[in-house]
Amino acid sequence: MTTYYGLYGQKVQYLASDPTDVQIGQVWYNSTSATLKVRAVSTVNAWASGGNMSTGTRGSGAAGTQTAALGFGGYTSTDIATTQAYNGTSWTALPANMNTARRLLAGSGTQTAALGFGGISTIFLSSSESYDGTSWTNTPSLNTARSGLASAGTQTAALGFGGFTPPFSNVSESFNGSTWTNTPSLNTSRAFFGGAGTQTSALAFGGQPYTTATESWNGSSWTSVNSMNTIRAELTGTGLQTAALAFGGFTPSPPANSTATELWNGTSWTSNPTGLATARRALAGTGTQSLGLAFGGNPGVPSSPSNATEEWSGTVSATKTVTVT
Repeated sequence: MTTYYGLYGQKVQYLASDPTDVQIGQVWYNSTSATLKVRAVSTVNAWASGGNMSTGTRGSGAAGTQTAALGFGGYTSTDIATTQAYNGTSWTALPANMNTARRLLAGSGTQTAALGFGGISTIFLSSSESYDGTSWTNTPSLNTARSGLASAGTQTAALGFGGFTPPFSNVSESFNGSTWTNTPSLNTSRAFFGGAGTQTSALAFGGQPYTTATESWNGSSWTSVNSMNTIRAELTGTGLQTAALAFGGFTPSPPANSTATELWNGTSWTSNPTGLATARRALAGTGTQSLGLAFGGNPGVPSSPSNATEEWSGTVSATKTVTVT
């Protein structure tokens, strides 16, 4: 019969308590608890602190990846048009301002080919702007002016859906780089919610009026699918229709900013054991389900916008002691 000694050339340690200096792969028997244990490696999902924004904002637009992100517009003590770029370590304030200062806008695309649209300043906005890595250029406007809408896609193949007009909207529009075209509407009118995916394969989730409803878009119609676990609005999301990430927001009962983080696998949502380090609403997010980025937002106390940045990794290695049964 094969034994541990025969395989590894050493005996299993017989100890009264777990050792303090444990190595991966180490096996021992705890005589006090009468259990056999091994030190193993597991994969966990976790947020880690990133570099602070140059200027804290809430309700800004976002585009790009975790290591090449763009934040634009938003609100400080007033609506702003500024643009900031993140390189995976630190933020840089860019000389290129949007043509229209705004908050609660939507964004799509990459750090050097982004699209910002909708939002609110003194009025609800339909205007749309594209960024080429150097400057912002006005592009054709949305058909419906609104704030708090969600988005998916790229600079030249974008989807904007929902929002607040008022009232809450279910309007969905697609952009081909030249014009916005109305597409079939969401099943649930909502604003201040999360979006993920592409122009032809998108996901909508959460929002206000407070809901956990999730909808999936196939390029032709929206279909109601399994709901989120935590009801909230003013959250954000990133990723794909089959691998999305939802985080942050504001819960109605009790009324509080949220750290909640959920993962979507194409069928259902799973709550992550740990959430954001900073509970906040009206934050921005970009990236993928495995490499996401959260920045800015309203932390509530203090009431000024946050400049905190957090990086999400779905493949963090962690050691743990496993009891063998």
